[in-house]
Amino acid sequence: EPVAKYGTLDVTFDYDSQEQKLLVTVTAVTDIPTYSRPGGSSWQVHLVLLPIKKQRAKTSIQRGPCPVFTETFKFNHVESEMIGNYAVRFRLYSVRRMKKERIVGEKIFYLTKLNLQGKMSVPVMLEPSYSVSGCDSQMSMSEVSCSESTSSCHSLVHGSAPEILIGLLYNATTGRLSAEVIKGSHFKNLAANRPPNTYVKLTLLNSMGQEMSKCKTSIRRGQPNPVYKETFVFQVALFQLSDVTLILSVYNKRSMKRKEMIGWISLGLNSSGEDELNHWTEMKESKGQQVCRWHTLLES
Repeated sequence: EPVAKYGTLDVTFDYDSQEQKLLVTVTAVTDIPTYSRPGGSSWQVHLVLLPIKKQRAKTSIQRGPCPVFTETFKFNHVESEMIGNYAVRFRLYSVRRMKKERIVGEKIFYLTKLNLQGKMSVPVMLEPSYSVSGCDSQMSMSEVSCSESTSSCHSLVHGSAPEILIGLLYNATTGRLSAEVIKGSHFKNLAANRPPNTYVKLTLLNSMGQEMSKCKTSIRRGQPNPVYKETFVFQVALFQLSDVTLILSVYNKRSMKRKEMIGWISLGLNSSGEDELNHWTEMKESKGQQVCRWHTLLES
C-alpha cells in the first residue's frame, strides 16, 4: 500500500447514465502532511472535469488538521459511452490569510473506474503537484517532467491536447517580467506523421494591442514533448503590469519558408482563458517567486 503523504480525500461518486450527470461528494480530508499545517491552516478542495476544463467547483474553506466538507458538486453532459474519456482532477489547497493559496497535493481520478449506475465511495490519495507548486530552485527538471501524469489530463484517450508549461516571475523593484518556456507536451505535426520541429514565439503587447517586444526560443527538432528551459525578460513598469498582454505561440517549422501554428495562449490583460488569467494574478501576488502552470494551447 502506498503511503499517503499528501492527503487523502474521502469522495463519493454518484453517476446517472440516463441524466448523463455525475455527482461528486467531497466528505473530508485526512493524512494532511504535518509540514503543510503551520499554525492551524485552512483547507479547500478544487475540482475540475477533464479534458475540457470548463466545469469546475470548489469546496468551502474549512479549518483543522482533518477538515470535514460534506459538499456535493454536479457535472453535466458526461456521456456514458464516452466515460473513459473523462476524469476529475482534485487539488487540495492550504489557504492562508491574505488569500494566499498553496497547493498540497493533487490527483486525477479517471472515470473508467466508476460504476455506471449507483454510488461508489473511494479514498482518493493525493500526489505531489510539481506542475503548480512554483518551479523552486530545489525542483529539478526531472521532477518537472515526472509531473506529466499529474499536471493535467495528459494520458486521456484519443490524443491529448497540446500543452505548455510556463514559469512567470515579476520583480516590482526592477520592473523585470521573466517568462520561462519550460516544456511542451503532445505537440503534433499536423501535415506529416513524424514528430514536429517546434519553437515558441513570445510577443508582449500594450493595452492598445501594439507590439512592445518579441522574442523566440531555439528550435527543438523531432520532439512531441520538447524541453526548452529558456527564459525571456521584458521591462514592464509596475503601473503597466495590468495593461500588457503576453502572447505565446507555438510553431512547427516545416521548411526554410514554411511554418504552421500548433496553438497559442495569452496571459495578462487579454488572457485567453480563466487559467491564464489566474496564472497572471498569482504571479503579481507572489512577490518575486516564480509561478509555474501548464496551459492547454488554443488552436489557431
